[in-house]
Amino acid sequence: MSLPAFDPAAPLDPVALAAHLMAADSTSGREAPAIDRMAQVLAARGWRVTRIPVGPGRDDLFAEGERPAEVVLSTHLDTVPPFIPPRLHDGRLYGRGACDAKGIAAAMVCAAERLRARAVPVGLLFVVGEETAHDGAHAANDAQPRLAPACRALINGEPTESVLGVGTKGALRFTLRATGRACHSAYPQLGESAIAKLARLLVELETLALPTDPILGATTINVGSVTGGVADNVVPPLAEARCMARLVTPAETLRAVLEAWVGDRATITWGITVPPVHLGTAPGFRTDVVAYATDIPVLTRWGRPYLFGPGSIHVAHTDDEHVDVAELRAAVDAYERLAAAALTES
Repeated sequence: MSLPAFDPAAPLDPVALAAHLMAADSTSGREAPAIDRMAQVLAARGWRVTRIPVGPGRDDLFAEGERPAEVVLSTHLDTVPPFIPPRLHDGRLYGRGACDAKGIAAAMVCAAERLRARAVPVGLLFVVGEETAHDGAHAANDAQPRLAPACRALINGEPTESVLGVGTKGALRFTLRATGRACHSAYPQLGESAIAKLARLLVELETLALPTDPILGATTINVGSVTGGVADNVVPPLAEARCMARLVTPAETLRAVLEAWVGDRATITWGITVPPVHLGTAPGFRTDVVAYATDIPVLTRWGRPYLFGPGSIHVAHTDDEHVDVAELRAAVDAYERLAAAALTES
């Protein structure tokens, strides 16, 4: 099935616009092709477009109509590798960014066009770097006071299966390191195995009473990688495990639990932390909690946050990434309704 032709002067079609954006490779760190395409589309349709510098050759985009923005639709235009070009098959749009998040961006632009025609004070914010360090969101947050001082609500787009998120879990990365004493493996009693010490700790992880939240649910911890040792005939003097927790409470609460559990049996090095967030809701939308990280914890100056988007996180970042065309088109109506509700609620 051939992709619909994109005509920036014609009434916008979310599928055609999504495919137009997806045809530009914008892997994180190299987002300029998609940012440039979006800027051209918005400028051609009469939006006032401002570039927000993020780094060399990298910009966010902010756009508004004649009225200063009070509600802003926002998502990211960077993608994970590898680049996969768009294609249509059996009522689905496939390719990198179909649901995470160029399809979402296209639906937002179509909804914003409708809202602007109704004189709703709407804006659009498209950022880079969401899949890596959230540097685009940091730049956008710093720029908010001069770009959108009247903004009261931010509708962030991620693939939530067209369900309104009531909250997002946070994230806490940490590394466990156990030390031992090396010796010849023929005489293990002369040494101390760091791998054995670390393994005993990791088995205990499943028995810990981790923090919970009545809305966000349970804290979870994933052991992402384990390394250690120097050779198969040496008792290992060092071992480490890189872990990531999904937070439902402040990070300090989990840190205290883990420090008490580990004691002097290993050391903990804390990494990047993203706090959990409780989100806005609106009448007429199904709701759920999402476990993955978003730009919302960084975009603190943009008003009350909402989270909604077509497509599923379970196919994002995969070779099979896709979004149902019907769901993508329905998202235009949903964003229009949600923006109006967000202005009323805020």
